[in-house]
Amino acid sequence: MPADVVVVGSYNQDYVWRVERAPDAGETLRGHGFRSAVGGKGFNQAVACARQGVATRFVGAIGSDAGGEAAQRIARSEGLDAHWLVRDDDATGSACILVEGSGQNRIVVALGANERLDPAFLRMRAPLFADARVVLAQLENNLDATRTALELAAAHGALRVLNPAPVHPDLDAALLARCDIVTPNETEFALLLERVAGVRVDADSLAMHGDAELHAHARRLGAATVVVTLGKSGCFVSHAADNRRGDDAAFYRLDPEAVYAIDATGAGDAFSGALAAALVRLAEDPFRAAATHANRCAAMSTETVGTLPAMPRFEDVRKRFEAA
Repeated sequence: MPADVVVVGSYNQDYVWRVERAPDAGETLRGHGFRSAVGGKGFNQAVACARQGVATRFVGAIGSDAGGEAAQRIARSEGLDAHWLVRDDDATGSACILVEGSGQNRIVVALGANERLDPAFLRMRAPLFADARVVLAQLENNLDATRTALELAAAHGALRVLNPAPVHPDLDAALLARCDIVTPNETEFALLLERVAGVRVDADSLAMHGDAELHAHARRLGAATVVVTLGKSGCFVSHAADNRRGDDAAFYRLDPEAVYAIDATGAGDAFSGALAAALVRLAEDPFRAAATHANRCAAMSTETVGTLPAMPRFEDVRKRFEAA
């Protein structure tokens, strides 16, 4: 079955605690709730993409354990064309997530099998990329696998989109230069600037920087288009001067949507997955249309507790915001 978007990425089993605030060092706090759920940035983004009505394929690695069995079952239930490397030598990835009363989250990930996604496994499945118009990757796999995914995307003429999360310690400018579009959040953007350009900025105050300053910073990363997600402050788009992707302006900010946020855990994944889908569904429109849809999808996702359950569908996003 052809796929318009191929997502190469991670699958994790999430363990989520709700707390009033994150504990200090040596402190034990009572939680207000616990749940276990499926996740992983790659899988979350693939589901977000598929729920926008775009044929989506997922490629990832899991362990030969209960978590891996759950991954395969949920992929089938979501209608994902999933291709799994099943590892006997490592466990399915897992994540500890603390969701604070403010809706902010703190995450620790044990990547397990995700870090053993073999580039040879991807190369042997090169035909899976043949019909892709967009290939989306993150950084919860090993960098060799991510590079291979980007190479296969380029070989088949697909747009290469990278959500640089979490920022890998060995990430370099050369990998970013292979990407057509990168989608960091404020923290990741600040880390990339320091890593690639030697420029230090305060991630917490990034949204207060002027647009021209943000654009100048984004141009240091080497990717043709940089979209910085700014949480409750919306997002910022920066294009290279010679490739504005149909936009009138080289840079601009999209305001946040009015929502009642209670859980921001999967908002970044909702944004990247919806953006990949919108680049297909709205391919004849300027890039701003795709970014606007992704911004709305991410905002809407914060109104539901959990990650996968929070990923809205294309029609619901359109109905919610076009009627507003």
